[in-house]
Amino acid sequence: MTASPRVVIIGAGIVGTNLADELASRGWTNITVVEQGPLGLAGGSTSHAPGLVFQTNPSKTMTEFATYTVNKLLSLSTDGVSCFNQVGGLELATTEARLEDLKRKLGYATSWGVDGRIIDADECEKHWPLLNPGSLADGRQVLGGLFVPSDGLASAARAVQLLIAKARAAGVTFRGSTTVTGVEQAGGKVTGVQTSDGVIPADVVVSCAGFWGRELGKMVGLSVPLLPLAHQYVKTTPVDALNGVNDLPNGASKPILRYQDRDLYFREHGNRIGIGSYAHKPMPVDMDRLPRVGADEMSDHRMPSRLDFTLEDFAPVWEDCQDLLPALHQAQINDAFNGIFSFTPDGGPLMGEAPDLSGFFVAEAVWVTHSAGVAKAMAELLVTGHPETDLHGCELTRFEKVQTSDSYVSETSQQNFVEIYDVMHPLQPRESPRDLRVSPFNVRQKELGAFFLESAAWERPHWFEANRGLLAELPGEWRAPERDGWAAMFHSPISAAEAWKTRTAVGLYDMTPLKRLSVTGPGAQSLLHRLSTGNIAKKPGAVTYCLLLEHDGGIRSDVTVARLTEEEFQLGVNSNVDFDYLRVEARRQSAADPAQWAHVTDITGSTCCIGLWGPLAREVIGKVSADDLTNDGLKYFRTKEITVGGIPVTAMRLSYVGELGWELYTTAEYGLKLWDLLFEAGQEHGIVAAGRGAFNSMRLEKGYRLWGTDMTSEHHPYESGLGFSVAKDKTGFVGAEALAARKEQPATRALRCLTVDDGTSVVLGKEPVYVGGEAVGYVTSAAYGYTVHKPIAYAWLPAGVETGDAVEIEYFGKRVAATVSAEPLVDPGMERIRG
Repeated sequence: MTASPRVVIIGAGIVGTNLADELASRGWTNITVVEQGPLGLAGGSTSHAPGLVFQTNPSKTMTEFATYTVNKLLSLSTDGVSCFNQVGGLELATTEARLEDLKRKLGYATSWGVDGRIIDADECEKHWPLLNPGSLADGRQVLGGLFVPSDGLASAARAVQLLIAKARAAGVTFRGSTTVTGVEQAGGKVTGVQTSDGVIPADVVVSCAGFWGRELGKMVGLSVPLLPLAHQYVKTTPVDALNGVNDLPNGASKPILRYQDRDLYFREHGNRIGIGSYAHKPMPVDMDRLPRVGADEMSDHRMPSRLDFTLEDFAPVWEDCQDLLPALHQAQINDAFNGIFSFTPDGGPLMGEAPDLSGFFVAEAVWVTHSAGVAKAMAELLVTGHPETDLHGCELTRFEKVQTSDSYVSETSQQNFVEIYDVMHPLQPRESPRDLRVSPFNVRQKELGAFFLESAAWERPHWFEANRGLLAELPGEWRAPERDGWAAMFHSPISAAEAWKTRTAVGLYDMTPLKRLSVTGPGAQSLLHRLSTGNIAKKPGAVTYCLLLEHDGGIRSDVTVARLTEEEFQLGVNSNVDFDYLRVEARRQSAADPAQWAHVTDITGSTCCIGLWGPLAREVIGKVSADDLTNDGLKYFRTKEITVGGIPVTAMRLSYVGELGWELYTTAEYGLKLWDLLFEAGQEHGIVAAGRGAFNSMRLEKGYRLWGTDMTSEHHPYESGLGFSVAKDKTGFVGAEALAARKEQPATRALRCLTVDDGTSVVLGKEPVYVGGEAVGYVTSAAYGYTVHKPIAYAWLPAGVETGDAVEIEYFGKRVAATVSAEPLVDPGMERIRG
């Protein structure tokens, strides 16, 4: 891009106008914002959004987006009145389960730097005197709440008007009542935007069209996985108890209120109360039947995103509203509508560049809550190439192809609507759709009573009921303590037996869901050398663990690169985002030098992988393979082609659990036979099929990081404990200069291993960590360490915290003592894995 490329932003809602402002503030001047509706009241979701901003979220990224939105809207004002009314936010609990959930949410808030506190029922009533002080209709009552003082109400429509004025003053052009009819492109790049008023030349196009984003994506052949859904909102007639309380007709003085046990939220509108409901059935919107409202017809009550109210869907919860707020018995439903919002398969926004059309970017499925934060990150992405905030959970390309189909997007987005206020466990699997992606071993896994969880549409065994009998044989030192009810969910003590067998005999693991890529061609080596931190210019047979970095030195991903031949590499990567990044970079390299072409192929579905690990792994594979798999025959971090029972297999001497063994790859048609051969050969050696529960415990005992959880683009290799993955004296790779500069700077934080002092308290991740009574960090990964007989947690802590120091982890409002420990906890000399 040039210093100030021609930018066209499609959509003048809260996201598009914020983006225009963020770009202009960074010195970009050639910006045009196109809006199909009238400016200031475009008719999209922004025009009718109730404006509630709750910052607390399990995602650090989403919390940062919301906090930035709060601060920016506070600073955006006219006549001394800002666009954010910081009345605070209050979430109520009327069940013990919800109250415990609020304690966990307070932990998230503390981890991400948002102040809040749990308050009792009396203080809830002080904040909201209209609350029912006694028993609710079903005998429940308000037990307490989570109060966050910095939450509040965004004046979204007013903010848009002020942002337009501010951006215009900086030179941004706005075109209202202008319909986009197409996107022009040439040579794989955008060149302009076709509109009802002619073509606007462009080097960069950003779709901020909200629930119209899917239709815009179709113009360029891009699948934008969002679903427009209607959500009910009503305003009541005046409430006597609010007369004279708020000065402005739309003013509010009480915290925004969420009654999640009934899928409801509330805010004041002067002397009226606004009520939002998620208690109704999902209402997908057929875009082809959406009413088209002309600019001259647009009003607060008539706009495309504001559909007719369906009273029959709201009637059941109207009683719940009156039950919680008895003052509503004297009020009626007055102004009500079904407003359109965007939902996605995982509930997150969609951000990033289209992989097959350079210069076309998307910022969709963004609510007012996160709008300014998303715009800031998008501006950073466009201007510098790397946002300050990690975006891996928001990446446009994060979904697998099956997850972008209309049926998958529709079903999962509707389910997210249903579950939006539910108490959800971090391991909670979706109920449907399931069995979309299964390994060739799935039939055997079901025979062994596998308990499956789902990730990226893959079915992944977490333990096997067939191993339950081993609990009677389990030595006392391997028996884990009982867990509390929350930590025990989606867990089984069988995982202890599977870890025991892996450490003392041999375990069989399904590693098929690990995403695998093939990179081939004369430019394969130069591509991987340029993008990775490792020295991959080794002879065929070498395997290298290395990183992909952002331009600022942050960790984009970690990958395993196996060189099979001079021009063929097999990569283990983390997600579809890595696949699209590599294939786009390969395309750019080939365009620059046709002789250096490289082809990147996703081979995950056509192949499969078994992890065969444990001290007896050689005895097992020796029964079905005549190949030399001794240390001399296949050293650690080497690969070679072997045969197992006549099946062609690529064996890689790797182990994510820290035991002797191999990752064994073959094509899908041989998979079931390979499983059967190894499982049968291992019977006399005590082999077990083992799942992710044991796997995760053992990988933490070895200190192996999980990208996206333990480290992200916000972290660089040296503070993450991954400095070894940067080849010595290597230069010229993406992020090299920035990383070298970072290395010279004093460390401010580090990823550290913690062990829980009481030996029993298992945490799950994202809990705040305290040093000297002050919250200074947060947990990333956690598990019970069956080999070391105590719970383990990894956490980001200040660099000054040293091995042996005492810390505390806050878990459901209680402090759990822990100690910073040297890592790895198991086999620090690597004797077992290199045995």
